[in-house]
This record gives sequence, C-alpha cells and structure tokens, in this order.
Amino acid sequence: MDTLATGTKKVHTKTMALIGAMTAVICIMGPLSLQLPVSPVPISLGTLGIYFVIYVLGMKKGTISCGVYLLIGFIGIPVFTAFTSGPAKLLGPTGGYLIGYIFMALICGFVIDRTENVVLCFLGMLAGTAVLYLFGSAWLAYQAGMTFMEALAAGALPFIPGDVVKIVIALAVGGQVRKRLRRAGLV
Repeated sequence: MDTLATGTKKVHTKTMALIGAMTAVICIMGPLSLQLPVSPVPISLGTLGIYFVIYVLGMKKGTISCGVYLLIGFIGIPVFTAFTSGPAKLLGPTGGYLIGYIFMALICGFVIDRTENVVLCFLGMLAGTAVLYLFGSAWLAYQAGMTFMEALAAGALPFIPGDVVKIVIALAVGGQVRKRLRRAGLV
C-alpha cells in the first residue's frame, strides 16, 4: 500500500518518506551549535536546516517536518542545540526560538509556495526570520527577566549576518535539490 487515507485526502508513502528525510536533515543540523559569550542564544545550524527544508518542501510539508523535529526533541531525543532535548529546553529561555521555527516555516513557506523568484523567496525568508527573532526575543525577555530590547540585542541582532548567509546557502543548495525532486515527481 503506497497511500494512507486521512479523511478525504490520501497521503502518499513517498511524501511521508520525504518529510521524514527532511526532518532528519533538521535533526542532524540542529544540535550543531556554538555558544556566543555575548548571548544566551547559541549560533545553530538548525535555522539553516529549516530554511533548506522549507525551500525544498514548501509551506505545508516543510512546517510538518519542522513540527516533527520539535516533537522529537520534546520527547527527549537530543536534537536541539548542543545535543539537548526535552520540555525544559522548549520552555526555557531559548525555547521561544525553537517554537518560533513553526512561525518562520509558515511565513517562509507561504512566500516560497507562491513564487519562483529567488529575490522574493529571499525576502520571504527574511520576513520569517524577523518573526522568529521577535517571538524568540519576547520569550527570552519573559523567561530571563530582561527588557524586550535587551533580549533582542542578545538573542537576535548578533545573528542577522549569519542568518542572511544561511538563507543564501539554503536558496542555492535547496534550489538544486528542489529541481531534482520536481523532475522525480516528489514535490
């Protein structure tokens, strides 16, 4: 059987496998991080994984992949930064950035699903990243007893140049993967 009935729609095994494979990409990249001395938030390749997956899969499948990643980390498999996991990580000071991945995926994917224009996709990814920064910084401020501006300065501003580079990498590599998956009829 290569389909699974869900209500009135059928989910193909190929689609589930692709979502699983892209979730694995995020799980591999997510723990790879570097703690900055000026911030409680580490530099993580998790955002690169999210950008790549969203660009390849689009909004719906990419957001599902992101949600599965968060669920895997929530249940205790060490896929978050520095090989951490669990509810305490999601609810701790930097957990807002992890949960913000969902909002980032929705916004980035929304734009990506509607255009082939790389510049517009880049701008959509920047918009998604801005929402991630706002959500994560608001949560950091609440959890760490900081003002919002202090949290933004510590948890977002140092990461802007790196995230711009990650977006460019995701667009370049993800574009090639996306083309090949389209030719194969998988996306």
